[in-house]
Amino acid sequence: MWRWQAAQFIEIRWWRRYLSGRSPEQYLSWKRQYWTYFLDKCAFYPAEGTRVLDAGCGPAGIFTILRKNEVWAFDPLLDRYDAQLEHFKKADYPWVRFENQTLESLDLKDFFDVVFCLNAVNHVAKWDGAMTALVQSLKPGGTLILSIDVHRYGFLKNLFRLLPGDVLHPQQHDLNDYASWLSASGLVMLRMFPLKKERIFEYWVLVVTRPVD
Repeated sequence: MWRWQAAQFIEIRWWRRYLSGRSPEQYLSWKRQYWTYFLDKCAFYPAEGTRVLDAGCGPAGIFTILRKNEVWAFDPLLDRYDAQLEHFKKADYPWVRFENQTLESLDLKDFFDVVFCLNAVNHVAKWDGAMTALVQSLKPGGTLILSIDVHRYGFLKNLFRLLPGDVLHPQQHDLNDYASWLSASGLVMLRMFPLKKERIFEYWVLVVTRPVD
């Protein structure tokens, strides 16, 4: 828990530093273009009117381009983003219901047609709890899209779990950890692909579905 609390403290400071000097208009225009590109890479677009969750949405998540959907966006730092960042104001997104809460506390079973959790689940305090909540919130037949930073090397994964070498990410996992967990939970992998590769981490996207019973 202390690692998560430290990560949350650093996260808001990181956003303030990252966004300083960037105009809200230019930054948000770039983010909307990026999310359109992301959906193109996923070859998936939420149908109009479907209920969508943007889990761990941050101040400029995929909710920004889903005007034709019923969108819920959850993040434990939303109130602080709204108060401290000029780049995020809840009032600018009337199609979104915002909730200031953790993924682990999500309790909406069989509720969403589509769940996005994009570069967020490795920020949580309790990985199993967050993953379980995401899966349970998805309707049978629904689609879950995860984007994740994963370790390339097992020995570094184990080292980072012992030492705070990656302070912003309390959770340290590799691709097989995610794929195995999702398979054991009964989800079916539709596609998976890398978006970026670095020396220690790779950035992957997993598109899975919860089968109809």
